[in-house]
Amino acid sequence: MAVRARRGRLNGLGFLEHGGLDRVQFVDLPEPVPGPGEVRVRIKAASFNHLDLFTLEGIPGVDISRPHVLGSDGAGVVDRLGPGSDAPTEGSRVLLNPGLWDGSCEACRKGEESLCRNYRILGEHTQGTATDLVVVPERNVHPIPERLTFEQASAAPLVFQTAWRALATVARLVPGESCAIIGAGGGVSTAAVQVARRLGARVVVATRSEEKAAQVRRQGGAEALVFGPEAPLERVLWGWSEKKGVDVIFDSVGQPTVGRSLLATARSGRIVVVGATAGPKVEIDLRTLFWRQASLRGSTMAGAAEFRAVLAELDRGTLRPVVDSIFPFQQGRDALARLADPRLFGKVVLTLP
Repeated sequence: MAVRARRGRLNGLGFLEHGGLDRVQFVDLPEPVPGPGEVRVRIKAASFNHLDLFTLEGIPGVDISRPHVLGSDGAGVVDRLGPGSDAPTEGSRVLLNPGLWDGSCEACRKGEESLCRNYRILGEHTQGTATDLVVVPERNVHPIPERLTFEQASAAPLVFQTAWRALATVARLVPGESCAIIGAGGGVSTAAVQVARRLGARVVVATRSEEKAAQVRRQGGAEALVFGPEAPLERVLWGWSEKKGVDVIFDSVGQPTVGRSLLATARSGRIVVVGATAGPKVEIDLRTLFWRQASLRGSTMAGAAEFRAVLAELDRGTLRPVVDSIFPFQQGRDALARLADPRLFGKVVLTLP
């Protein structure tokens, strides 16, 4: 893919028409100018999520302007402050919170920003981070913890805030409980393992891949089980829990696993669903749901306080971004293709010149 540049404009990695990876190209965007209360960041590294593939394909009900730039996560340096913005200072190293909220609705006033009626995500509803310059509200710009590189910082925001809210706030996971992470290798699952351990749980990762199970064990912090036709998910989790059931199940897979996850829950167990990478429609046995007094909850992104909690953990080193691979900007299509590679383990990062 050749990178094109024109005077007064900048390049972004995105698309003109929805479709598959063949639609990905470098696009020209006007240079963004920060308005009141906004900050312009020169991106040094951006990272991709499965959300980028869904956005590329086209998400029903989400209308976007085109050309559209992909990427929800980004890290770089403050380039320019808009009127009324005074922090952080120009030239400082920052990462972006990809969640955007209006700050005025009832949910926002209660500190539940991810429930904002006008909630949006960088790269999904707006232009993304896989470009040279990005403008965001000042409240979305945060200092990078000293221990992190630009590449590591770009790999952290979306997945760790998603895992933190889902497990700490929605599932209310507490020390001593058991927690199963369904699926291995994706950025959100590698983040969820760390968050669950940080909250004091006994953690297991359930995957269809022997290779990924071995990677989970090498990473440490969690046991790993392999499930499949001969060893159904509910059976391996039931055995792992010594036939007590699992207290909290974190599921980002969707259609093939949520119904089976329910069969493996403990009494008063909680399933929290944060994605549907393998399909959005599921069938569940309601008798299991009410007899075990279990709950099935959805969760997405996080509020401002939860994001700050994640940053504090990153600063202390109790949470660490897992990076699968780093690609130069010119190989952006290859970076996106890596998301669908069964060998993926962690985040895919794009470095910008």
